[in-house]
Amino acid sequence: MATSPGQYSTIFSRTVSGVQAPEVQVEVHSTNGLPSLSIVGLPEASVKESRDRVRSALLSSGFSLPPKRITINLAPADIPKQGGRYDLPIALGILKATGQLNAVRPLEEYEFLGELALNGDIRPVPGVLPALIQAEKAGRTLIVPESNLEEASFVEGAEVYGATTLLDVCQFLMTSDTTLSKPTMLDTSVASYGEDLSDIRGQLQAKRVLEVCASGGHSLLMVGPPGSGKSMLASRLVTLLPALDLNQAIDVASIHSVAGKMISTEQFFQRKLVQPHHTATAAAMVGGGSGAFPKPGAISLAHHSILFLDEFPEFNRSVLEALREPLETRKVEIARVNQKVTYPASVQLVCAMNPTPSGYFQDDPLGRCQDTPEQVLRYRRKISGPLLDRIDCHLEVPPVNFDALSGERETGAETSAEVRERVVACQRLQKARQGCLNTELSPKQLEQYVRLQPDSKKLLEQAVNRMGMSARGYHRILRVARTLADMQQQETVLMAHIAESISYRSLDKSL
Repeated sequence: MATSPGQYSTIFSRTVSGVQAPEVQVEVHSTNGLPSLSIVGLPEASVKESRDRVRSALLSSGFSLPPKRITINLAPADIPKQGGRYDLPIALGILKATGQLNAVRPLEEYEFLGELALNGDIRPVPGVLPALIQAEKAGRTLIVPESNLEEASFVEGAEVYGATTLLDVCQFLMTSDTTLSKPTMLDTSVASYGEDLSDIRGQLQAKRVLEVCASGGHSLLMVGPPGSGKSMLASRLVTLLPALDLNQAIDVASIHSVAGKMISTEQFFQRKLVQPHHTATAAAMVGGGSGAFPKPGAISLAHHSILFLDEFPEFNRSVLEALREPLETRKVEIARVNQKVTYPASVQLVCAMNPTPSGYFQDDPLGRCQDTPEQVLRYRRKISGPLLDRIDCHLEVPPVNFDALSGERETGAETSAEVRERVVACQRLQKARQGCLNTELSPKQLEQYVRLQPDSKKLLEQAVNRMGMSARGYHRILRVARTLADMQQQETVLMAHIAESISYRSLDKSL
């Protein structure tokens, strides 16, 4: 028997799966029978709890919940549903199915996201940006909590409105007046980082290596005593990188949106410096956690940016080993029983560590290192060979001398903007030649773009044999040498470039 008009409604919404936002249809059926409100469609506990939130929000907004048998289906049923993001579409579906929402706007042209407070206010939800991108592709307008409207401004030209209460949404749908908020136009300027390379006293060799790593996208391991400036160097590296382009910025903001970490418009085009604590778990580092949808980890939050691991050997061995595959594939795949989620993870890894457990070099002139060779060896072996192989450049950071610390700021010290200009030019050259940065060159591409002269080849052969270097380490020397040549706008990789690149692998034997 067919249902009578007004007893059935469909409202469109979106779930999150990685950085994707599959469509969810909220179907509501109201019929006579024992009064009840049930939700089906593979909902988790947080979704089932929306029954009480929606009931209170409807009553607080001046609507009623008729004594009917109301069934809510979140389709498709094979996708897990989590969180309070379906509260708003569920409430609207109930109002439509019970004849309390006489919309003049076609509901099939809209999608809705938002968690309801008991008084009818609409609270922010994660994953709005991926949902907006998919809604735009579907040709629909998205209604989101007003608190999420700032991140909605990142998608230029998308139809999106922000609402503060359930009643505001209903009034918008029942009239032709635009009563909801629209996002402001995105400011395309890049905010200042507030830190600059010229702040660093001395450390000329370290500054050189920073420019090399920035130019080619290379990973870096810094080894030095406390107070030598390792953390400061890492924070300045991000200021040398070019701003994100629009597509990169949207990718980064989408990951942060899914994680519930909204990016402000001022930070939209900035590269990020993501620094997890050394007590971080594997789930915090690569992603996962409880719930139907795994959250992105630090390595994905650092997508197109820098992942900085301070106190490198203090991280749990299993956490560090979990980084090996994502560093190679530039993505993270997290498997669940009923789904597999993929997050991008194209990061520039920067690590810092002390040379010994006591913090100082073994030949410290003040004799502050009292560690035995066995203790030092055990400390350094916390970092596995395969992981160390994946780091392009190794740098010893010596203590800063008194003259550099106490003297005036160095005259002529280069600023981040000056170095960044060279970095941008170098990266542009690489992308024009091979379509990617040198750090991403495959072994086959290295054969094509790094043709060594006989003297360079002999020097490299001697270094590989003397240091017992793996094939991966060999390829990383070639990648860094290619960058050094590009920085001088040299088409040919010379012996000097190979020699300098080899010097950046000096920790292979000691670690």
